[in-house]
Amino acid sequence: MAALQAVVTIARVGYAKRNLRDVQDMAAQHGLSQTQEARFPARDLGAEQTGMNYLIVKPGQREAFAHRHRTAEEIYVVLAGSGAVKLDDELVALAPLDAVRVSPGVARAFQAGQDGLAVLVFGPHVAGDGELVDDFWGDGRALDQ
Repeated sequence: MAALQAVVTIARVGYAKRNLRDVQDMAAQHGLSQTQEARFPARDLGAEQTGMNYLIVKPGQREAFAHRHRTAEEIYVVLAGSGAVKLDDELVALAPLDAVRVSPGVARAFQAGQDGLAVLVFGPHVAGDGELVDDFWGDGRALDQ
């Protein structure tokens, strides 16, 4: 008698929902929780082409590292707080609902003001496209807010 084989069919749903607070904080996992939180919900949402990050930079802190992309364009939307984003050598002040588009090749990192900074980051998911930028701030000083 042949063994019965179970067949499992998974229905593909045209949407997914997840609260960003429930997505794992990768900054904490990598020992960076003193400066920031970083939640990447694309996998939790089943996204195949879109990358996303919910970034919180703690009050008076800078992101732990700067980065750039070779091909991906990103859009940053400030949800709350204030601060600045350094784009190569230019410092751009940020306030709630400011949206900033950053082209490929431009190095970027955020710094929070006294109330912290919460940002949503959107862009295409391109595996292996990002690179870290060493000694990005150079002066070691905090931005005067």
